[in-house]
Amino acid sequence: PQPVPTSSAEMASDAAPEDHHYGIGRPATEEEIAAVDIDAMPDGRGFPEGSGTFAEGAEIYEYECSSCHGVDLEGIAELGAPKLIGGRGSLASDAPVKTVESYWPYSSTLFDYVHRAMPLHAPGSLSADDVYAVSAYILGRAGITSDEPDTTLDAKSMSAVVMPNADGFIEDPRDGTPGK
Repeated sequence: PQPVPTSSAEMASDAAPEDHHYGIGRPATEEEIAAVDIDAMPDGRGFPEGSGTFAEGAEIYEYECSSCHGVDLEGIAELGAPKLIGGRGSLASDAPVKTVESYWPYSSTLFDYVHRAMPLHAPGSLSADDVYAVSAYILGRAGITSDEPDTTLDAKSMSAVVMPNADGFIEDPRDGTPGK
């Protein structure tokens, strides 16, 4: 990669007008794009290689997650950290509780979010194996998958998980074409 300009004047002089309309920033490198190109889709596309067990996830959760989400995955309101489990059947009530267990329609949403944004103090720092393990732990504690210590999640098994609220959303019929 090219050296990063140290001043806005240096950036503006080096940039082609169509590349830097506002005279700030620079194009992302291939490595930078690859670091955030981690979409995990409900059908299994985009899940990385790797695996993790419920038992491994329990250890990782204790070290990386419990200080915000609590020992029992019930969240710590003072920190703004949401509950991760519970609330099943509450969405149509006067007091809905939106959690991984009650609200999220796909296990890929859990994997993708944890992989991209957690832990809060170091987003994206967990390996794919760590994320599979934490996912196995959260889904096991929620009763969505088994909570046996050797329960293992990987790309294939993660995409096969049926979430309790899988039918709670309306599919978007648009094909993604701009203007349609």
